[in-house]
This record gives sequence, C-alpha cells and structure tokens, in this order.
Amino acid sequence: MGMIQVAIDGPSAVGKSSIARLAAKKLGFIYIDTGALYRAIGLAATLCGIDANDAARVEAMLANIRLELRHDPDGAQRVFLNGNDVSEDIRTPKASMAASAVSAMPAVRAFLLDSQRKLASQSNCILDGRDIGTVVLPNAQLKLFLTATADERARRRFHELQAKGISQSFDAVKAELIQRDEQDTNRAVAPLKPAADSVLLDTTDLSLEEAVARVTALIQFI
Repeated sequence: MGMIQVAIDGPSAVGKSSIARLAAKKLGFIYIDTGALYRAIGLAATLCGIDANDAARVEAMLANIRLELRHDPDGAQRVFLNGNDVSEDIRTPKASMAASAVSAMPAVRAFLLDSQRKLASQSNCILDGRDIGTVVLPNAQLKLFLTATADERARRRFHELQAKGISQSFDAVKAELIQRDEQDTNRAVAPLKPAADSVLLDTTDLSLEEAVARVTALIQFI
C-alpha cells in the first residue's frame, strides 16, 4: 500500500487541528493544516487592503503569493507568507472570517488544490479542513467528520482567544462561529459536508486526549 492519507473535516472550533496534530505526532505522520493556507490568503488580502469578498482583486493577488508550510522539530506546523512567519497572525477572528470569504472562491481553491495533494503524496499524513474528504483527498483511506455543539465549540474558541490575549465576548464568538458555519455550508464551491463514506465523531463530550485516542485507533485499524 502507498502512503496513508487521513482526511479530517468539520466546522470551526470542533478540534480538528489539535486532534490531527496530536494524532499525527503519536503515529509519526505529517500533519497538514489546510485551513491555515486559506487563512494565509485571507490575511494577505487584508494586508493588501483588499476586501476578502472581492473575488476579482483576490484572484489577481494570487500571482504574488508564495506559501510554505514548515514543521518545527516537535512537528508543529509554521505557515510562511512570502517568506514571513504568519502562524500567529492567521489565528485572529478577522483572519478567520477573511479565510471563510476567500475559501468560497474557485480561483483560490484551484490555487491551493494541487499544493495540498502534492504535500499529501509525499508521506503518511493527516490533513484537516472542510473539503478534504470530499474534494482534496477523495481516495483517502480514512475520512473523518468531526462535530460538536455550537455552544461547546464557542466555549473552546473563547478560551483559545483568551489565552492569546484577544478580548471578545462569548456571545460574539458564538455568533461568528454560526456565521462561518452558514458561509462554509452554503457556499457554491466545495461546501462543508461529510463525505458519503466518512466516519462521524461527535467531540462535544470528549476531552482532547479521548478524541485523539479515538482517531488514532481508527487510523491504526486501516
């Protein structure tokens, strides 16, 4: 068998990145956070003074974008935009909404699709995002779709932002999550939805360690 590819999809703040990163580290796989690539493009638009909803200007900007994913010795992923480490900058609420806007654009998705598939072909890997199992890696050996209640996801994101010193009310965090869910689920191109052969995993009542254990057990069963 060739390289093992695992696709993990789901909405914002469901735990995709944390679970995928820790499962990959446990199994010696490479972790690829595809959402970080979209966030980087959203951030690039913001830095250029471009409205992230302006498809024509965002598409024109792509020719001047160079994205790299690098991994620290401990396996943590760092994102570089035109040579600059933007790993922290892409995690703000503003960058999150910009990512949702640009990810609905066919030109942006086409721009990133080949690079994601190339990365996934080079080693055993876990990719997380919103269309990994449906579009990016339709032949992945394992496809997971993570869910959790809106309240639980908002609680997680609220504490994550607090830890980074970003002040935002719980209600505002929840409202943004619901808005992003709406955008991602209803976009015309590669909407957020489970692949037909996905394994559904509700993480609402699972600790991070429990969720990672469930996921690694499923991968080891391949």
